[in-house]
Amino acid sequence: MHRTHNCGELRREHAGQTVTLAGWVNSYREQGKELVFVDLRDRYGKTQVTFNTEDGSKIDSIARKLRREDVIKVVGEVRYRGDGLVNSKLQTGDIELRAIQLTVLSRSKTPPFEIEGGELPNEELRLKYRFIDLRRPELQKSLILRHNLVQAVREYFNTRDFLEIETPMLGRSTPEGARDYLVPSRVHHGSFYALPQSPQIYKQILMVAGYDRYYQIARCFRDEDLRADRQPEFTQIDVEMAFVERDDILNTIDGLVSFVMQKVRGVTMQTPLPRYTYADVMERFGCDKPDVRFAME
Repeated sequence: MHRTHNCGELRREHAGQTVTLAGWVNSYREQGKELVFVDLRDRYGKTQVTFNTEDGSKIDSIARKLRREDVIKVVGEVRYRGDGLVNSKLQTGDIELRAIQLTVLSRSKTPPFEIEGGELPNEELRLKYRFIDLRRPELQKSLILRHNLVQAVREYFNTRDFLEIETPMLGRSTPEGARDYLVPSRVHHGSFYALPQSPQIYKQILMVAGYDRYYQIARCFRDEDLRADRQPEFTQIDVEMAFVERDDILNTIDGLVSFVMQKVRGVTMQTPLPRYTYADVMERFGCDKPDVRFAME
């Protein structure tokens, strides 16, 4: 292993231990000729690393050549910063790592835009350098949130006798609400597979086959014009149940929303959730998906 801890893990109780960290150089600053400070970053957090010329080692000369986004490995001793020197803005703000060994794993060119702070570049530039854009804390938080949400969904259904079953991605074209994405067959010339707009046919087969409770975090594809609520590929929580009434399904979804919000966000929701008929919302709001946070009536 290149590291013994991550950059958001070390605390005051680790003081005196020799540890190994690896990550990206988030910031670099020199204090006179004696000290070099580097904030080392990974997805878990940041740790301040200090390099001291008084140690008489060669790592100081290497440290002075470091630049933002270089990937490095550091072996060092964890030290408590001392009263009055704690950085409350960092999870690891009560310690620093006094470097003993430094290895540069990868040199970085000058990034095309700032990872933190600074003006956010246009979307075209961010997509061109997506691997850099994904280092931004905002996107990391979004991906971690999505991961936690999916884990909560699975936990909810798994404890209620649902089976998570994957369905085929390449299948026959069936009538749906949009155009299919077609994949030509190499074996059968002139024939095409269709990517699923939803697992509708497959989950009905599962019900007939006796799998009475099914769910899937399903990837779906629809060839339609882009809009705010339309994407060519998207993920949906697909659920099917047999031997149930309407209220059984509504109560299951109420429980799912409530469980996920409590698990992921710590928010307690009142259930059952408000229920509206199509005729009611069209008469009151003029659309079938009203944003009830605002007075739209």
